[in-house]
Formats: sequence, C-alpha cells, structure tokens
Amino acid sequence: MEMQAATNRSGATNMILGALLGILALLAYLFLGSRNETLEVQKLLTTKVEQFAVTQARLDSISTVLDKKIIEARQLGGSVVELERIKRHLEADKKKLKYDLSFSIQQYNFKIRDYKNFLAQNESNVRALKAENGTLLSRTKTLEQEKETILNENAGLKQEKAALSKTLVDYSQENADLHDKMTLASAMKAVNLEVLAVAANGKERRGGSYKSSRIDRLKFTFIMPSNPVASKTNKDIYVRLTDANGAVVSESGFGGILTFDGQELGYSIRQSVPFENNDQRVDILLRREAPYKPGTYNVELFTEGFKIGDAHFEVK
Repeated sequence: MEMQAATNRSGATNMILGALLGILALLAYLFLGSRNETLEVQKLLTTKVEQFAVTQARLDSISTVLDKKIIEARQLGGSVVELERIKRHLEADKKKLKYDLSFSIQQYNFKIRDYKNFLAQNESNVRALKAENGTLLSRTKTLEQEKETILNENAGLKQEKAALSKTLVDYSQENADLHDKMTLASAMKAVNLEVLAVAANGKERRGGSYKSSRIDRLKFTFIMPSNPVASKTNKDIYVRLTDANGAVVSESGFGGILTFDGQELGYSIRQSVPFENNDQRVDILLRREAPYKPGTYNVELFTEGFKIGDAHFEVK
C-alpha cells in the first residue's frame, strides 16, 4: 500500500511539473512574439522618422534656393510673381508636414519633383535674362561712349545724337520685354490642335478638307500639356473661327468679344475647362444652322489673355 501511494504521489508530481513546463513554454512563446512585434513597430517608426527628417531637409533646401532666386530675379529686374507664389505653396507644404499624421513619402516626393522642375526651368530663364542683360549693358556702354565722342568732336551733329538716343530707347524696351518672359513661362498651350467634321449621324472625319454637306458640327480637339507653375483651376477657352473673308463664324447666341494684345476680337464659342495638369485632351464642339461656304477657315484658341494655338481647314 505504501508503495502504491508513493507511486501515485510521484505521478501527480510529474503531471504538475509537466503542466508548469507547458505554461512556461507558452509564456516564453507569447513573450518572444510580443517582443518581435514591438521590434517591427519600432523599425517602422524609425523608418517613418528618417523619411520625415529627410523630406523636411529637402523642403528646407528648396526654400533656401527659392529665397536666393527671388533676390536674384529682383536684382536682374525680372518678375518675381511666380517665384513668390511657389514659395507660398512650399511654406504651406512645410507647415502641413509638421502635423501630417498621414505622412506619405511618395506624395512629398512628387511635390519635391515639381519644385525641382520649376527651379530648373527658372534657372534657364535667369541664364537667358543674364545673357541678354549683359549684352544690353555692354551695348549701352558702347553707345554712351560713342555718343560722348561724337559730341566732343562735333557738337553740331544733332541728327546722329538723336539717332543714338532713339537706339538707347529701343534697347531699354528690349530689356523691358525680357522681364515679361518669366511671366510667359506659366502660359497655357494647346498642342496638336485638330479640326474634325462631325456628321449628323455622329461619324467623325479628319484630314483637314471636308464637304460642306457632311458638316453637322465641328470638333476642335487638342492637348493641354501639364505645367508645374500653373494652378489647377477652370480655364475659359475661347475659340475664334473665321471664314475665307475673315468674318467670325459663331453659333447663334454663343459668340462674343475678347481682348487680345489690347484689341477687341470676336470669338465663336467659349468653354470652361477644368485644368487637371496631366496632359489632358480637350474637345470643344461647335454647331451652326447655316451651311459652311467653300473656302479656307482659320481657327485660333485663346485663354487668360494668351493665344495658345491655331489651325486651318478647307470646306469644299
């Protein structure tokens, strides 16, 4: 009996030890799993912090370059409107970055790429402006020296003096025109402008030469290229269609007057287009009740005070 009791006690002890070992193994497994998960979270947070710091440093670097570009443009007498607008956007991005809980390195990489593209384009404009200013300054100094020489040698040569003065005025005007070139960098463009003839059944014809009887509508199709310095807003596109006699062809009730280069021009139709800055294709349709007379027709596109494209087609 005593031996049986001892055997029972030994078996119970072994069971308890086995259970304890199982619990310890489970606790060790849970501990190691939790530790690995914590390490993964720490690794992810470290990567995010590093990306955040690198992005902030890159934005700060671009901000410093923009400040220098603004000072340089002012010293050269150029326009700083676009530079200051981009600087405001950059400062807004820097401020947003500090509180951006959904921070994405890819999103900010796209922004930084656009800023760098703008700086590269601006650098090209600045180099051209410097070259032109240097040439004009050299020519102006030369003309001033020649003017003084002529005046010293013969005070009576008033006609040549007047000619030299006029030349100086012309060069000053050229310099003023160069200042406007930086503004033109943000102008919209219409690329690959085509005029298609659309029949009453919806069939489209292209080629630039159409029969009048097969024209129910005209379709003006073109691409608006992306522009890193242009804002994503609605753009009013004005289509000016003129016939062989120069008369504006318009759809009843849709024509109007636009101003271009200080002159009032009639237009055929106006359409508001949301500019998406992604090389988008734009289609504008024009319908008129009267048939088109044979001859050559010219098409011009305008927006924001700029002429952005032109084309022509024949009606037989």
